[in-house]
Amino acid sequence: MPRFRFAIALALIGAAVCFGSLAPARAAGDDHVLVLGRMSDDPRAHYEQLKPLLDYVVPRMKDVGITEGRILMARDVQQMNSYLRRGRVDWVTETAGTAMRLQERAGAKPLLLTERGGVSRYHGIFFVRRDSGLEKLSDLEGRTVAFQNTASTSAYFAPAVELLDAGQRMEVLLSPMDRPGADSVGYVFARTELNIAVWVHKRLVDAGVVSSLDWDDERRIPPAFRSDFRIIHETPDYPRALEMVRGDLDPKVEARLREVLLQAADDPEASEALRLFFRTTRFMPVDPASQQALEHLRRGVTRVREQIE
Repeated sequence: MPRFRFAIALALIGAAVCFGSLAPARAAGDDHVLVLGRMSDDPRAHYEQLKPLLDYVVPRMKDVGITEGRILMARDVQQMNSYLRRGRVDWVTETAGTAMRLQERAGAKPLLLTERGGVSRYHGIFFVRRDSGLEKLSDLEGRTVAFQNTASTSAYFAPAVELLDAGQRMEVLLSPMDRPGADSVGYVFARTELNIAVWVHKRLVDAGVVSSLDWDDERRIPPAFRSDFRIIHETPDYPRALEMVRGDLDPKVEARLREVLLQAADDPEASEALRLFFRTTRFMPVDPASQQALEHLRRGVTRVREQIE
């Protein structure tokens, strides 16, 4: 076999092993299997983050009939919605905005709040150049805003909801060089927090939005830029992340999963698995204040989908 064809064959075999092992189908009679799902553009890396916690959880659920764990990756939220509706995924870990999309479209429900890196809540921050003359959200009419990406809670969903609540019309732009109509706020996606900071600093856009966590991170908002920036608005706080389960999961399995995860932070055997699980420090019950914030976000995500996308 020519060297090039041999290399291609090896690559295809490797891909089949990787993706085949990450996405087994749930067959009839698989009630003993707990399936943890994740939306991913890097299945191998995410598998290594998810598997240790799943291996910790499964042996502690034998009393409700769970004896095996599997991981199923989805390429996007639409595919995950399908998995949840069809019962192929039982448990998903996600940020608040995406979690509310899964609740709205697939009937998933919040199981627990997830504290990552010691942080359980965060919010979005609108910032501008100090010399821009912009002081408040209403000043953004006819101006441009850089969001991160369409999956971001703090740097897309939450700030978009704030603009809609303020009565602003929103218009997607082709690039930072494009300009909106005089009666609307133009928005673009910069993909990274550093790009957002650079675009605002270089006046490619008038305002940017990042999370409160990223605002305090010098790798994302360089100190040399920060002195030229001013905050003009902050969104309400939202949960940092959530563990979601499908709506028709066996109540006994759901209750035991909640119990195991709540106790994990106090169990030394879970410490490494939690660390790998997106730097999780603990799981917490969904308190009334968080439930209210999530309900507001859920309604807002629906409005964003209907009115500006």
